Amino acid sequence: QVQLVQSGGGLVQPGGSLRLSCAASGSIFNMNNMGWYRQAPGKEREAVATINRRDGTNYADSVKGRFTIFRDKSKNTVYLQMNSLKPEDTAVYYCNTRLYSGMDYWDNGTLVTVSS
Repeated sequence: QVQLVQSGGGLVQPGGSLRLSCAASGSIFNMNNMGWYRQAPGKEREAVATINRRDGTNYADSVKGRFTIFRDKSKNTVYLQMNSLKPEDTAVYYCNTRLYSGMDYWDNGTLVTVSS
């Protein structure tokens, strides 16, 4: 099993920045990738950014150029730096890891609100 602990999130004004972090523990050697998904009210959960063990990254088109995902391997932690935030980025952000087996683990999510 894998445990994920996310921190960060909160309220920020449009154009502002936030950083989310997600620390993994447990069977981390079984993890294939980590990343963030988000779910806005009335919408389906969508992938935001992922990073694999070789530091390959993928981003949703809506966040390219504004969000950056990176990792600190020594801390088993990944980070999502979110810049130039827009009201449409408002959502609950979930940290995810997918194991090589295909099993997904999620944290409880953190709310990011972009509003003036």
